[in-house]
Amino acid sequence: MRVLIGGGSGFVGRELTRLLRDKGHEVTLISRQPGPGRITWKELESRGLPPCDGAVNLAGENVLNPLRWWNESYKKDLFSSRIDTTKALSEAIAASSSPPHSWVLVSGVACYKPSLTAEYTEDSEWTPFDLLSQLVKEWEAAAFLPENAAKTTKQVVIRAGAVLGRDGGAMKQMLLPFWLGLGGTLGSGSQPFPWIHVSDLAGIIARSLEPPANTEAPNPSPQVYNGVAPAITTNHEFTKELGRILRRPTILPVPEFVLSAMLGSERAVILTQGQKVIPLKTLESGYQFKYPDLTLALKQIVGS
Repeated sequence: MRVLIGGGSGFVGRELTRLLRDKGHEVTLISRQPGPGRITWKELESRGLPPCDGAVNLAGENVLNPLRWWNESYKKDLFSSRIDTTKALSEAIAASSSPPHSWVLVSGVACYKPSLTAEYTEDSEWTPFDLLSQLVKEWEAAAFLPENAAKTTKQVVIRAGAVLGRDGGAMKQMLLPFWLGLGGTLGSGSQPFPWIHVSDLAGIIARSLEPPANTEAPNPSPQVYNGVAPAITTNHEFTKELGRILRRPTILPVPEFVLSAMLGSERAVILTQGQKVIPLKTLESGYQFKYPDLTLALKQIVGS
């Protein structure tokens, strides 16, 4: 299988590329810089879609980039880096004379309204309620193929939680303060913390790239999967478990107003609020999680 990956040089993209190549698949990355095994976004727009059996978009500016102030310029980059790249790929697929059999977008769980009690599955209805949920709405809409293209290409949306792994993602910023004994709950700590190990997210994407099992035309609506582990976890539980595995104290909570001051209130909600997200359709699809619970995931990540 030949797979085209937008944003393939990032944390999730590196894991997905390794997994696909280990399975014997051929991977081409779309990036800003040319190089072996790559095409640029400009080449995609000018030359069209290269021959491929599956396409994935993972591109997007890091929402929790600690080096960027939360201002209008950064918000614009968050939207354009996701929506423009997704639109470029969906338009290239729609215009292709030999389109891929599968088209996968990885978005986020920010579409679901934070709640201590509500549980969300892939079938839960939602409408935008803040900046980040509006981003998810526009992002997913940009991936939608026109009716004629949807007849030949299976569309999949994977809504990922916080992605945990050794080489990047949320853990990269968390580990140092925890090693120094400065780790603590964020805000109240009671907020749900939807997460997934990077190996499982790559596994769900790889499974979604497989050609449709039957010969019928694909469903014109995207298949949606929640890319989160089955175990529902709170920020407090996550903090205590990471501290236990690292054998470090977790007694310094970070108040919500501090996070809002550091990150901007619209961005701080990612850490201070959360959603109980259930991967119902993901489990029904037959995907078996390698890291279904937090202890297994954290022990792999910190090498304990």
